[in-house]
Amino acid sequence: MAQTAPFSRFEFMIAWRYLRAKRAEGGVSVMTWISLIGITLAVFALIATLAVRAGFRAEFVDTILGANAHVTVYSAGHATDDGRMIKAFQDYDLVAQNLSAIPGVTRAAPLIKGQVMVTSAQGPSLGAEVFGIRLEDLKAIPRVGVGSDAYGNIDDFDRGIAIGSGIARELGVTVGDRIRLVAPSGVKTAFGTSPRVNAYEITYVFTAGRWDIDKTRIYMPFTEAQSYFNREGLADEFEVMVTDPENIDAYAMPALAAAGEDALIWTWRDAAGSFLRALDIEDNVMFIILSILVLIAAMNIVSGLIMLVKNKGRDIGILRTMGLTEGAVLRVFFLCGAFTGVVGTAMGVAFGCLFAIYIDPIFSFVNYMAGGGVWDPSIRGIYALPAKLQWVDVASAVGLSLGLSFIVTIFPARRAARMNPVEALRYE
Repeated sequence: MAQTAPFSRFEFMIAWRYLRAKRAEGGVSVMTWISLIGITLAVFALIATLAVRAGFRAEFVDTILGANAHVTVYSAGHATDDGRMIKAFQDYDLVAQNLSAIPGVTRAAPLIKGQVMVTSAQGPSLGAEVFGIRLEDLKAIPRVGVGSDAYGNIDDFDRGIAIGSGIARELGVTVGDRIRLVAPSGVKTAFGTSPRVNAYEITYVFTAGRWDIDKTRIYMPFTEAQSYFNREGLADEFEVMVTDPENIDAYAMPALAAAGEDALIWTWRDAAGSFLRALDIEDNVMFIILSILVLIAAMNIVSGLIMLVKNKGRDIGILRTMGLTEGAVLRVFFLCGAFTGVVGTAMGVAFGCLFAIYIDPIFSFVNYMAGGGVWDPSIRGIYALPAKLQWVDVASAVGLSLGLSFIVTIFPARRAARMNPVEALRYE
């Protein structure tokens, strides 16, 4: 007897006819639809979740790298000529040049940092952190300087201050208004140190994309900050930006060598590493949980195929007596289950990708239907739910779904292939 090639055309034809159940076999048709919908929803949930997690991580890291130093160089403290201990850099211009000379470093800016209380005539008081910085360095900060989401004229920075949009919103101020900054350690008098209170014009309002930055950060001209915080001739730290922040550890030792003996460093990974590790763990856990969801959906294929094999016992017996081999019967029922898995996976990928691409209007609709306030930036840090569609995530979802669908299909297909044709036709 001539052997037919595996997955011949007639095997596909028989499998397709079995999937198109008659009215009397409506149970099989219902189970097929349940399996199809289950696979679709599981793959959709997996891709949508992976896209949101990837988008959240990318946005979170981008706001860190776009508004904060990649490496912060600060002083452990040293004694001055008059015996005072200070934690600052005196020769900051020379140190900045040394740091800028490190291969891969794009900018090294001296900073003055201090805590203040901010007040205005229009709104309440709130705490803020002041960064004393030069104009050219402020312009180079990606999410704050030129090209960022901001309003006002950044070139007027030297005659005023730049504030975050959260501060402007809380105080009810805008460009051209004046606010008062109160520093606790300010004017030195014969009776001690009294708070320093200065009023400054707002010349620039930025939105860095991080709620905690926009709500607390103020930029002040470097020389004015030195005077305001009694740091004349000093710089508190250096903001170092590099070309490859993902490989930030490679810059640690060169930065320490360039900054001097009493220098210490703090990288962006040190600041956000625990949060990023938590995100990685959560990503892995979510993938495992949703993989179980895909497995449960794939198990519906088994139920449908078992019912199909039971209903088609007579047909299997006839096909076997006509010369169909066990392998051919196995492939026929394997194709029945695989077809459900492939179509369900394709539909799930389509819906998942559409969700990731159109997440902004979808989120706006959900927020509208819920009456607003669905996303609280004070808790989540960023202003919107992001999604980043990565082909690696899509491929892993497709591979998982198809792999599980094919594997679970083998067992009922083998049962059909091993069915004894004599037993199948005994009562016919």
